[in-house]
Amino acid sequence: MTSNKNISSIITGTGAALPPHIITNQDLENMVDTSDAWILSRTGIRERRKLETGLSTVDLSEEAAREALSRAELEASDVDLIIVATVTPDHLTPSSSCLLQARLKAFKAAALDISAGCTGFIYALAVAHQFICNGIYRNALVVGVEILTRVTDWEDRGTCVLFGDGAGAVVLEATREKRGIINFSLQADGRGADLLIIPAGGSAMPASADTLQNRMHFLKMNGNEVFKFAVRVVEETLYRLMEQEKIQAENLDYLFLHQANLRIIEHIRKRLRLPKNKVPVNIDRYGNMSSATIPIAIHEEITAGHLKDGALVAMVAFGAGLTWGGLLMEW
Repeated sequence: MTSNKNISSIITGTGAALPPHIITNQDLENMVDTSDAWILSRTGIRERRKLETGLSTVDLSEEAAREALSRAELEASDVDLIIVATVTPDHLTPSSSCLLQARLKAFKAAALDISAGCTGFIYALAVAHQFICNGIYRNALVVGVEILTRVTDWEDRGTCVLFGDGAGAVVLEATREKRGIINFSLQADGRGADLLIIPAGGSAMPASADTLQNRMHFLKMNGNEVFKFAVRVVEETLYRLMEQEKIQAENLDYLFLHQANLRIIEHIRKRLRLPKNKVPVNIDRYGNMSSATIPIAIHEEITAGHLKDGALVAMVAFGAGLTWGGLLMEW
């Protein structure tokens, strides 16, 4: 899907929120049968963040959103659309986006949540972009946020080492300049739904004494199958987008990949023959934050002064659903 030729959308502000509490690999050694060396060699993760008790998805979202609005020099009262990408909302209903709207006093804005797993931020950007290109809205606030430590089974050595909490936000605004979002691709395959799932808590398996006893409210993952799926779809998605736009890998200034596993990131980087400075990595510091990983990585490159106007940027993510997607933009 390509953008409207007359109107596109550009990111004018970014923000991030990370809890101060850090869980190191050494901390996990005292909790489950694992080791720092094992975790680091298989995932690339050294530490991750954990949100303190009493705070929630909306608290982190608000912090990241306010920073993005400030950097975009946009008042909350002028926001047309709020999209929150998350699989860890404050409540099944109402949506976290509505709660965020109330916090920001952005009462003009329409608000909706997107649940697309770790691909949520890409999905949300694409949806917001379409609203802007169609002339329906002038701007959108897009947040990718997860509190995955709340759905992590700290007795499962295979998954508890992977996940962390965080929020990233961007402001997307209409432009008639020849930059902004160039192209995107969104895909899904529900046949892989059981590979990454929180079994209980919804209408299929309501909360009960049995679901609690059997730890069915925590994230379950078939790591080997997800790894194989990820390597395949990331490469396919990126090559398809580049081919459609007649772009070569060496033309990319930045490739923001979902931070799920350092081995996946390095595999793709080496296949494309890209230098390390073009493929930012923060999984070592934050773990897998699902839909928050890409917007936080973007924000870090912006605040470090590395990501400049005119840069050709690609983003690719994959996640539960199964879902995957990519996006190309000129910064």
